Amino acid sequence: MIAAKDNALKRQDAGPQAVVSARGIKVHFGAVKALDGADLTVLAGECIGLVGHNGAGKSTIVNVINGGLSPHEGSVTYEGDDSVHGINAARAHGIRCVFQELSLAPNLTVVENMRVVHRGLAGWSWRWQAATIVRAKLDEIFAGHRIDVMRTVGELSIAERQMVEIAITFCAVGEKPKLVILDEPTSSLDAGLAAQLMTYVRSFVQAGGAVMLISHILGEILSTASRILVMKDGRVVADRTAQDFTVHSLVQAMGSVVKEQDRKRSGEGAASSPLLALPARGGRGLGFNARKGEVIGLAGLAGHGQTDLLLDLHRSLSHNWLPGRQGNIAFVAGDRSLNGTFPLWSILKNLSIASLGDFSRLSIVDSGREDSLGADWKGRIEIRTPTMANGILSLSGGNQQKVLFARALATTAPIVLMDDPMRGVDIGTKQEVYRILSDEASSGRTFIWYSTEMDEIRLCDRAYVFRDGAIVAELVGDEITEENVLAASFAGEGA
Repeated sequence: MIAAKDNALKRQDAGPQAVVSARGIKVHFGAVKALDGADLTVLAGECIGLVGHNGAGKSTIVNVINGGLSPHEGSVTYEGDDSVHGINAARAHGIRCVFQELSLAPNLTVVENMRVVHRGLAGWSWRWQAATIVRAKLDEIFAGHRIDVMRTVGELSIAERQMVEIAITFCAVGEKPKLVILDEPTSSLDAGLAAQLMTYVRSFVQAGGAVMLISHILGEILSTASRILVMKDGRVVADRTAQDFTVHSLVQAMGSVVKEQDRKRSGEGAASSPLLALPARGGRGLGFNARKGEVIGLAGLAGHGQTDLLLDLHRSLSHNWLPGRQGNIAFVAGDRSLNGTFPLWSILKNLSIASLGDFSRLSIVDSGREDSLGADWKGRIEIRTPTMANGILSLSGGNQQKVLFARALATTAPIVLMDDPMRGVDIGTKQEVYRILSDEASSGRTFIWYSTEMDEIRLCDRAYVFRDGAIVAELVGDEITEENVLAASFAGEGA
């Protein structure tokens, strides 16, 4: 009895208990070392920021912790218990995960998805229970969300789907979550929704919960995490308190160099005739136009019509099936799993599909030129794979997005539409893409770019701000600031 009390006192003196601890984790996929001796511990009452380039091993360590992947070497311990393994064991110890590739069933309603995740919902009134719980959690995290929990998930925007998955994960049905892993949770959310989520994360941690936050938006990591872990080549190469890092030192720890992101804007486009023009949407607000060599930003709160404009432009420029007509425009999808990748194809085939007409004769593809295209873009944009013949799903989410960029930029299309394309892309690749866009625009290519990140909107020549499906403001050059975008986004509110 005395010995038991002594052990309890020792545990209290040791500080917060580890919710999960991973030691010496090694995972390989063929010749590829996804994890090479990674160590990671998450304590109750802390937010861990996990950063690193695409392919550094972040998603793999998450899958090991949540029990979805068994390591080839090393051990995983849940709350001091190393005798249990697998998804059920992780869930029994309060481990929850919001995946970068959203996992909701699109043919089910929000409430039905809630039932799939939380098996404790039972009895004749489970739908009412599920609706009450998830609606309350959505209200708590994302006040003013306006999501109907009885709707089918497939009817929701990608931002709404992300909000729903986050809310379902934080819901407590029976056991409360002890560790919630958020993998790029704000990749489809605008700045306002992202701020709401980060506020909730801080309150969850203050109440004793633990969060692992994975994000390429370094400002979120620095402002929210209590401790930051940097991964590189399958290992944790830095583990320090968040106060010990700046954006510059964090990027350096990841193995990159911070580059100036401001783009030299050209005034030539302003004097030329519009290359594209659309009237005011629904007869409200301003019309849209774009000129040769411009980078046009679509800004404002998420879900206010930016993607609809891109789809309208795409339809207007590719409204028939004539092969020559399709070469006018290229599209980079933000929702890669739904609109971007061909999941059964190789990386090379996913990249080259939009350019086949350029190196085919008599309907026969020149495989040598196709291989050359793949090798060129693999190097230019650093697609992390041993061979382009691997399946597209063998890549991390960020590397899949690189392939979509390469697909569009490898074409000769004079107009490129981009629908919030930087989801899950690391800072090094972002900077390389910014450079490529700037060079291509200087050569006369036109980019129309919807982004939820203000840093990217500031790189544009002009920005259109959307509200309730209409363009409510046009900002030019130095007028493109966060203050002006927010002012236009909320103009007339409460009037």
